[in-house]
Amino acid sequence: MGAPKTGNVRNVVLVGQGGVGKTSLAEAMLHLSGKTARLGGHDGTKPTLDYDPEEVKRAFSISTTIAPIDWKGARINVLDAPCYPDFIGDAFAAMSVCETALFVVDAEAGPQPTTVKLWYAAEDLRLARAVFVNRLSRSEASFATTMDLLQERFGTRLGAVTLPWGEGEDFDGIIDLVRMKARHCNGAEAVESEIPEEYRAQAEEAHDHLCELVSEADDELMMKYLEGEETLTQEELEGLLSKAIAERIFVPVFAGDCIKEQGVNSLMDDIATYFPAPTDYGEMPLIDGDSLKISSDDDRPVAFVFKTLADPQQGRISFIKVLTGTLEPGLELINARTRKSDRLAHLYVMCGRDMTEVGHAYAGDIIVAPKLAAETGDTLSITGKVEAAAFKFPNSQYRIAIEAENRGDEEKLYTFIEKACKADPTMSIDRDEETGQTIISAVGEAQVSVLLNRLEDRTKVAAKSVPIRIPYRETIRRTATAQGRHKKQTGGAGQYGDCWLRVEPLIGPDGTSDGYEFVDEVVGGRIPRSLIPAVDKGVQETMKDGIIAGYPLTGIRVAVYDGSYHSVDSNEMAFRAAARIGLRKACADADPVVLEPIEEITVTIPESYAGAVMGDISASRGRVTGMETDERGDTVVIAQAPLAELTDYSTRLRSITRGTGDFTMKPAGYEQVPYDVQAKLVERYEEGRAK
Repeated sequence: MGAPKTGNVRNVVLVGQGGVGKTSLAEAMLHLSGKTARLGGHDGTKPTLDYDPEEVKRAFSISTTIAPIDWKGARINVLDAPCYPDFIGDAFAAMSVCETALFVVDAEAGPQPTTVKLWYAAEDLRLARAVFVNRLSRSEASFATTMDLLQERFGTRLGAVTLPWGEGEDFDGIIDLVRMKARHCNGAEAVESEIPEEYRAQAEEAHDHLCELVSEADDELMMKYLEGEETLTQEELEGLLSKAIAERIFVPVFAGDCIKEQGVNSLMDDIATYFPAPTDYGEMPLIDGDSLKISSDDDRPVAFVFKTLADPQQGRISFIKVLTGTLEPGLELINARTRKSDRLAHLYVMCGRDMTEVGHAYAGDIIVAPKLAAETGDTLSITGKVEAAAFKFPNSQYRIAIEAENRGDEEKLYTFIEKACKADPTMSIDRDEETGQTIISAVGEAQVSVLLNRLEDRTKVAAKSVPIRIPYRETIRRTATAQGRHKKQTGGAGQYGDCWLRVEPLIGPDGTSDGYEFVDEVVGGRIPRSLIPAVDKGVQETMKDGIIAGYPLTGIRVAVYDGSYHSVDSNEMAFRAAARIGLRKACADADPVVLEPIEEITVTIPESYAGAVMGDISASRGRVTGMETDERGDTVVIAQAPLAELTDYSTRLRSITRGTGDFTMKPAGYEQVPYDVQAKLVERYEEGRAK
């Protein structure tokens, strides 16, 4: 498999709702092109693309795989992207290096929530878009209904370029509206015939509509066509079709069934003929606000790493799009982020997990290279001064604590997951200094489950997920005083410390309990100046452990105003002990309460789910503080709620909105917990102390 010239490359990412047949479509394209001997993943045949054990077990894609297909003089790089919500970050990365997003839509179900989310992502990336309406051989399939739903959701720029030749059990092929022929596929062979008479009128009407839509790509031809002066010739239609797709004026819709392999040949024909090449799409945005035109004329090679993979057999693999110039084995490039050199020892074309070595790769092509130090999102160039802008990943709001079953494996666990997070920017790992827990942030629960399974498979380290400990705080609500007196006589020199403390609430600028302040009000030498710091130290030691529920004490001013000492037995240790006693006694009389962290959440949802989302927030002890409508007509709900009620919010929101909702979350301070919650926290603390 040689390296294709830039103008012959077609980079197409397959996206859509999970389970609609994206991988099956890619497998059909591989089979019909002669790349595979049988249709992968069907009738007991192993799939070429979903080869990972986790993908086989779960029956859906979890990682982008590449299917390079040579067809009609073009190299079609098909990127089969995972669209299960937890792994959708890979789809975002794949979309960032493709010129066209091909949406696969079920002919029975129509466009579903993930399709809508990815459609807008493709729109933001300014990708050309196309739709393949799949499974037209199913009993409830309806191409016309699906078209209506697509146009209702995404606008009237969508138009059919092929129609189904029958539907359900009668589905027998497609009608090509560009070439005005009926096509039936018998394996890899496509048999053309005249359009059956019963479909002639429908086909002519659809052909006219197609001409009307694509004529918008040329003002002069559009006026002539709309005024009825002339119809578009075959040559004009084909030329306008390429232009209209590349300029995002028109979204072609294809009919087919990938398991029956009907309509797939026509799809590949049109991808090769009409879909944009990398040079047609234009430019890669750079971090400095400029952009880099994808060009084979520029002899300075620039490569963008859009995905890294840790393969147990092959090792570290970098997925690369060549932006300019030519890549060759042995080339030394500089990483714009690290300023360090990376050597391309080998270049490969990857199909599923199979790798074929190549001698070079031209601008626009997608290849892989092993054993690079580069991470996902890095840019490599001769100078190291070119850096592509980071692409947008989904919010990683699912947080869970993990721990090794065997405590001796904690470091091995952390090292493995840290490397995995570098390969997948939608995940991160952190050690919470306060709670001591290891916290993973991810898009969803399944993503963490796959990670822990791989951890055990590859390192033999068993781990489990546990709830995150909420960082509660304690504070006081009123002023109180108490004496702290510590006296211990064990023969010889003893210990004696005596201090009177006054505690009072310390309110921060925002009106919340915050911080700590220590005041020395002792006069007349009642406590020597050298021992006052010991009182402060004893107070702070006690604050770490809390007063009523074991959480750190905050928002308190402590004044030491009186006391006594012994010339022999008083020392730092004695006054630290006295301060601990005094603080506990004073705070017990100062109306101690527990504070909980509050988060501000911004939830973006279709309007139809607004009521359910606000109801869920209210049921979570939250309050809605604002609501607005964004530029796409979605509802944006702004609210505040306790962190303790939001640890599973990503899962809940997905369930409520059928995957259409997004949210961000940021700290919004601390508030007093309700008394019933405080009672439970105190009870749990007392039970723990009694054990």
